[in-house]
Amino acid sequence: MFRAIVPFIRKWCVLAFSVGTSLAFLWSGSLLFARLGDPFWLTLIFVWLFVAVLASALLVVHHADHLAEQLGEPFGTLILTLSIMSIEVTSISAAMLHGQNNPTLARDTLFAVVMIILNGMVGLSLLMGGWRHREQHYNLQGANAYLGVIIPLVVFSLIMPNYTTTTPGPTLSGAQELFLVFMSIGLYSVFLLMQTRRHSGYFMLDGDTVAHASPTASVRSVVHHAGMLIAYLIPVTFLAKQLAFPIDYFIETLQAPAPVGGVIIAILVGTPEAIGAVRAAMANHLQRSVNIFLGSILSTSGLTIPVVILISQFTGRTIELGVEHTDLIMLLLTLGVSTITFASGRTNVIQGAVHLILFAAYLFFIVQS
Repeated sequence: MFRAIVPFIRKWCVLAFSVGTSLAFLWSGSLLFARLGDPFWLTLIFVWLFVAVLASALLVVHHADHLAEQLGEPFGTLILTLSIMSIEVTSISAAMLHGQNNPTLARDTLFAVVMIILNGMVGLSLLMGGWRHREQHYNLQGANAYLGVIIPLVVFSLIMPNYTTTTPGPTLSGAQELFLVFMSIGLYSVFLLMQTRRHSGYFMLDGDTVAHASPTASVRSVVHHAGMLIAYLIPVTFLAKQLAFPIDYFIETLQAPAPVGGVIIAILVGTPEAIGAVRAAMANHLQRSVNIFLGSILSTSGLTIPVVILISQFTGRTIELGVEHTDLIMLLLTLGVSTITFASGRTNVIQGAVHLILFAAYLFFIVQS
């Protein structure tokens, strides 16, 4: 009897915890947030919400991985990146709209996502995969297609605002923001059509299949995992909004460095994908890892940034997008090194080590800028 109950508890405990936390903050949120001035209570609320969101996001990745096995690449990875993107947009918009206007929060979060994924996630995946398998292979055409879209989108979003003269500071005018929105969504749409239709083979290695056979059991499995993915996404998007309260209090009241808020959100949305990418690399499925981390950056630059811009325009909140000083150098260096890393179709431990050093430098310069 007990042995039969244990798998049931393992299967549903995280969902129960996530839904229970959502109900607690839905019914008693004002009371729970009323004592944030107490350091112990602030830490408790932050950890509670962070764990609830992270645990649910990890289950989103779990079910997305099962969908990837059923649907094949690139559809499985696409489902994962779009799911995580919804959490990312919710977290950023909630933090933007709560409390005082923080014009750099969106930029800090987006920059942190780029650094965490292109340096932390890529570095750890290539290092662990290379350590175990010496040399790993991926489809060079797919990586080039990703980078060919990612680089201009990132430059237009996080570098170009520093050099426009229509508005002062690292900002864009309304017309420039709308141009960026339409250009980003347009490029992402063209890429999506190429990835899922005309050139889907670019995102697979020889021997991979676009989709598995679909007997009745497989169809049931797809429906089950898709339903569970949605079931975890609903509470996690609500809880991401609640997490904005302790983050905002930590930055505005306790005077923490402004980039910390962006780093927290980026870690939250990047950790599930990082786990999936590292696992795939260690299992010698580097193509899956490449699809995860480059697809994540593409969804951030092609979809998250336009959505954040539109939210800022509708709410009248000013956002500063251009990265400056050491961040600008780190971004250019990261894009340059990434281009070299994904230029041969093969990777090893040295490339992973270089990206991890860049990630360590990014963390260091947050404190010592």
